[in-house]
Amino acid sequence: MVCMPLPVPWFPYGVRKLPYTVRKSAAYGDAVNLIWERPEPRGRTAEPTDRGRIVAASVALADADGLAGLSMRKVAAALRVSPMRLYGYVATKDELLDLMADFVYGEIAAALDGGAEWEDALRAVAVATRRRALRHEWFVELIGGRPHLGPNALTVMEATADALSRALGPDGGDRLMAALGVFNAYLIGTVRNEVTERRLDRDGGTDEKRWRESVGDYLGRQLATGRFPMMERVLAGGPEAETDETFAAEVGIIIRGLTRAG
Repeated sequence: MVCMPLPVPWFPYGVRKLPYTVRKSAAYGDAVNLIWERPEPRGRTAEPTDRGRIVAASVALADADGLAGLSMRKVAAALRVSPMRLYGYVATKDELLDLMADFVYGEIAAALDGGAEWEDALRAVAVATRRRALRHEWFVELIGGRPHLGPNALTVMEATADALSRALGPDGGDRLMAALGVFNAYLIGTVRNEVTERRLDRDGGTDEKRWRESVGDYLGRQLATGRFPMMERVLAGGPEAETDETFAAEVGIIIRGLTRAG
């Protein structure tokens, strides 16, 4: 294993270097041996499998038990192969997580329409990302950190950048990276918050309604001082939880703000 920092676009936060180790193999000379371009093992074995089956089994396990319960041994057991057999296809758990994230990005990409108007295209990215994050809650633990460079992730990135580029117009190129950053920061933060709230509610924690009830008297006294008129307005009219309607409204505000920013 060698560290090969590569300058790549860390979508959407600018140009940085990969903060993790990638592999080199003598079989490929000095070329970086990334999972996306590394061939699968050839030949028949007593334990046939492939990366597609490995990823499908891993996604099913993570959907059921979360990433904390995911291990190469459990994936191997689900496929009825030996754990060592998996390492011919996936060298590390980090590589497996990359493949799983790209699986979800593939579901997001499948929901996009390449011929849509730019505003509809951005809404489609946002809605599809939220839906898949709610379906695969573990996905929120993999986004917002190191870049995802799988083919499906790149497809979603391209669709988002294309829509924003069309929105900003020919003179908006210098604002494209900033617009991408704002759009994705909102999207990632929102789906993380919603998944966290769902988990708290499901695990017996405090949901939004119970939280409001528990702090209601305190907030009432604070708002009665007249020091927080805007917070009073927000709390009086805000929804108790994220819904399809509130999410759509928020996305609309983000889109309009991005395209009007000078």
